[in-house]
Amino acid sequence: MTGLPRSTIIARWTPCANGASSEARSRRSAPSSQRQMPLQKPKAVYHLDDLDKVNFVIGNIQNHLDGVGGPGNVTIALVVHGQALKAFHSAAANPDLSKHVARFTKDGIAFAACANTVKSQNIGLADLLPGIVAAERGGVVRLAELQSQGYLYLRP
Repeated sequence: MTGLPRSTIIARWTPCANGASSEARSRRSAPSSQRQMPLQKPKAVYHLDDLDKVNFVIGNIQNHLDGVGGPGNVTIALVVHGQALKAFHSAAANPDLSKHVARFTKDGIAFAACANTVKSQNIGLADLLPGIVAAERGGVVRLAELQSQGYLYLRP
């Protein structure tokens, strides 16, 4: 039926004294070179270019942090360009957004503004909320760089 002798099947699936099969015992005793490496801290980059989605994306980032048990368990970056960057202008920023950006940057979340968008909106970095840095070669280039570094791309 299975092609394996009955004695092999029984040996593989006979519970050990501690309840594990002999197959499970052999996996535990495998040389360290054959064991799986511990998982790396996940990395995610959020892409935001829609002004109407700013609060939604900020909420997603908060949910992401909550879901993994805090900022120490994930590396997150946010790349902002296009009309969405207007929400991050210091003079016009919603107080709740300002609080989130301040807390997120304190927690190590990287905020990058597309340098092309900064220029097209006739502003400088000093005009944006504190903690936001320039993506000098452009927002889409920064997104590609982060993806090549193992960041998962999220565009809510």
